[in-house]
Amino acid sequence: MTSGQLTSCLRYSAGCSAWASRNCGMKQHSNLGGCRASRIILERAMKDWPEVTSELTALVRNLRNGTPEVMKAFASMAQAATSAKALDAKCKELIALGIAVAVRCDDCIGFHVKAACEQGASREEVIEALAMAIYMGAGPSVMYASHALEAFGQFEKAGSKA
Repeated sequence: MTSGQLTSCLRYSAGCSAWASRNCGMKQHSNLGGCRASRIILERAMKDWPEVTSELTALVRNLRNGTPEVMKAFASMAQAATSAKALDAKCKELIALGIAVAVRCDDCIGFHVKAACEQGASREEVIEALAMAIYMGAGPSVMYASHALEAFGQFEKAGSKA
C-alpha cells in the first residue's frame, strides 16, 4: 500500500477507495472506517507509557479489591520470583521484559520497563534483553520490542526530569 493509497483509505469513512479500485492490496476491509491497515496505523499512535502504567495500576487495584485472595497470591508469587538471589533484581526485570515482548503483552512491557529503569537498567542492557526476545520470538517480537524501546525512552526521559 502506498502512502497515497493509505491517505485514500483514511479519507473515506465509508470504506477504502483504494480497495474499491483494487489498488490498495489489502484483503481485510470493513464497510466502516477504511481498511484494516489504516485503522492499525491510527491505533498505533505513540503511547504515553508512564500514563498507561499509572492507569493500569488503578485498574489492577480494582481487580485486587474484587479478588483479594487471588491477587494476594499473585503478589506473593511476584515477590518470590523477583527477589534477588543468584540473579539480581535488574537482571530479573530484564528477563521479564524479554518475556513480555515475546508473549506480546503491551501492558507487561510498560510495567517491566518501568521496573527495569527503577533497578538501574541502561539503554544498552534493555536493547540486549530485547535482542534475546527477538531471537526467541521471531518477527512479532521485533514489533513488540519497538514498543518496549519506546517505553524505555519515555521512562528514561521522565527519570531525568526528577
